[in-house]
Amino acid sequence: MCQAVIVVPCYNERERLDVEALRRFSGEHPEILFLLVDDGSTDETGALLDRLAAELPRTVRSLRLPANGGKAEAVRAGMLEAGRSEAPLLGYWDADWATPLEEIPNFITLFRENPGLEVVTGCRLQRLGSEIQRSLVRHLIGRVMATIFSLYLKLPVYDTQCGAKLFRRETAEQLFAEPFVSRWLFDVELLRRMPRDRARRVVYEFPLSIWRDVGGSKLKMRHGFRILLALWRVMRHYR
Repeated sequence: MCQAVIVVPCYNERERLDVEALRRFSGEHPEILFLLVDDGSTDETGALLDRLAAELPRTVRSLRLPANGGKAEAVRAGMLEAGRSEAPLLGYWDADWATPLEEIPNFITLFRENPGLEVVTGCRLQRLGSEIQRSLVRHLIGRVMATIFSLYLKLPVYDTQCGAKLFRRETAEQLFAEPFVSRWLFDVELLRRMPRDRARRVVYEFPLSIWRDVGGSKLKMRHGFRILLALWRVMRHYR
């Protein structure tokens, strides 16, 4: 039985997607289904995803979107499609595997051991015993933005932007029902869509053991102003 469907948004990932890691993990975990979403790529990403789905029909599906709509809507389209399955858990994972695929079973175990949990999200907390590889500049800017997001949400959240999240089906259906306001900050919007007292009870930030900043990220330092503008739009929409 499929335990979880993991949506992987892909935009021009032909050269960066670690296909061998996916093949290896899928062979070891046939209970986890991957839905690879081509977000209107301009390279050969779509063809690669289709080939993977044909090669691994039990554990991989592909979905092509007609045009690039940004990560937020690529994830949302994938989650809506994933909802057609009978899997009790639906989530999304960044295509660079910055969060190793091997963390997925740990997320699933948390749901199994804690029936009250509705959302598990990765947390890139640098601590003794972990291997969180991130440039100093990105780390510092990330901490500033994370603090701003936490103050806005009025929640003690450490890392809203980690691209590894898993939801119970019913919660995912609620949170992804409507389009997002922002292409950049949909992770913040997801928490904003939950009543604050409920989020405190049912969301768990899972400290990752390993996270590596992979080259080729679409997000650059110069996008800081756009992120602040996106936050203003989110605040205006949800006030």
